[in-house]
Amino acid sequence: MRKVHVLIATAVLALMPLGFALATEKPLRIVSSFSPGGPVDFVARTLAEQLGRELNRPVIVENKPGANGALGAMESLRSEPDGSTLWITSVGAAAINPTIVTKLPYNTQRDFSPVSLVANNVEVLVVNAQNHAVDAAEFIRTVKGTSEPTPMASSGSGSIPHLALIQLEQSTGAKFLHVPYKGMAPAFTDLMGGQVKGVFADVPAIMPHVQGGRLKAIGIASSKRHPALPDVKTFEEQGITAVDTNNWYALFVSAKTPPVVVATLNRAVRNALANPEVSARLLKGGAEPKSSTPQELADLLKSDTTKWAALIKARNIKTDE
Repeated sequence: MRKVHVLIATAVLALMPLGFALATEKPLRIVSSFSPGGPVDFVARTLAEQLGRELNRPVIVENKPGANGALGAMESLRSEPDGSTLWITSVGAAAINPTIVTKLPYNTQRDFSPVSLVANNVEVLVVNAQNHAVDAAEFIRTVKGTSEPTPMASSGSGSIPHLALIQLEQSTGAKFLHVPYKGMAPAFTDLMGGQVKGVFADVPAIMPHVQGGRLKAIGIASSKRHPALPDVKTFEEQGITAVDTNNWYALFVSAKTPPVVVATLNRAVRNALANPEVSARLLKGGAEPKSSTPQELADLLKSDTTKWAALIKARNIKTDE
């Protein structure tokens, strides 16, 4: 029935100017579950200005970090379900939290309506720039040649970087000592200081450090190379399979939002991401722009929730690990 409503809404929208259903002086808020200056914030602010033009209304970005993304999610759900508040999040708060966070105050698939993907953000394995390994294959050979587990950082237990590390361990048989941090910034600091040997991170997060010569990218967790790092091989190219993580960013609204409004927002987001200046800026920052239909995002959310839940349960991962 929901699909029928969306189809009807789309047909109605074809007969009216874009932004008509949302034209208002009330600003549209994009609530981010992450801190200012981070990769998600960068994507949100890059998108906001053009999205405002598409909808003919002001768009502001508000940061509500904390509680593994739950604060941003709940801030969005407390708002009027009129399409004036969008929640931007990575895959973690949307698809991983339902498994790893006890007493989570929301269920993404039940409480939110998908609007659109915004960006694909595959994970990249980085090491200290002084590390002799030229690629991930050589790094793994070195790790397997040591008697003690190799300390590897992550931005927190149950985070996408942590899960990518588990995939690498399972695929190669290498022994790692997981060292969780409260965010990526302190993980990078200790990696550059030599306290840990590597970390998985989003491409936008590592770009300044790679370009500045402080870190070295040695493997992409994707089926294809990243346009911002064309010389970095995928793990598959290096003979390492089943390391494929996409820390995608996406926009959601309250499930109570009318389908016609969701369809309007989707169309505006897709148009904004297709803008050459927006697309170029995102790519330069390491984020690969990617839009979708609401149903495509719903399918991705469902499949990733199932995928990561299986790994989390198999390894009995806890957020306080």
